[in-house]
Amino acid sequence: MPRDDSGELDTAVAFLRFARESVLKKTEGLDDEQVRRVIVPTGTNLLGLVQHLTVAERYWFGHHVAGIGKDDSFDFTMEVPAGASTEQILDDYRASIEESDTIIQSAGDPEAKVIQPVDGTFHTLRWVLAHMTSETVRHAGHADILREQIDGTTGR
Repeated sequence: MPRDDSGELDTAVAFLRFARESVLKKTEGLDDEQVRRVIVPTGTNLLGLVQHLTVAERYWFGHHVAGIGKDDSFDFTMEVPAGASTEQILDDYRASIEESDTIIQSAGDPEAKVIQPVDGTFHTLRWVLAHMTSETVRHAGHADILREQIDGTTGR
């Protein structure tokens, strides 16, 4: 649980960081088959959640906040290509987090407006941080359940 309360931006980033770390923690100690294991009818699996969140980081912070990439170039699928290794997917998520954190720090102010509007509205960095935190926390909850079904591990 984050204890950072030194300012709005630092606090928001601390809670997002905590959620990101929670997602990654759910993959620790599992082999390739386990992180790809499909347990629910939707096909959701741990590695697919990580892949999805990687794209979300780049879409919300990269595209909307920093103006990187075209809106229709982001694929939010949770289907992990067979040729993509677990290590590649996890490393790419870590890289997307670093990219996002750099963008957040460059914006520097929760009141900073996005470069690319969201449904025609130029929201603030505050809004994007809140959205990505809620998205990451929601998927961390999914990861909790999947991990418990895989090997009984519970908790953060």
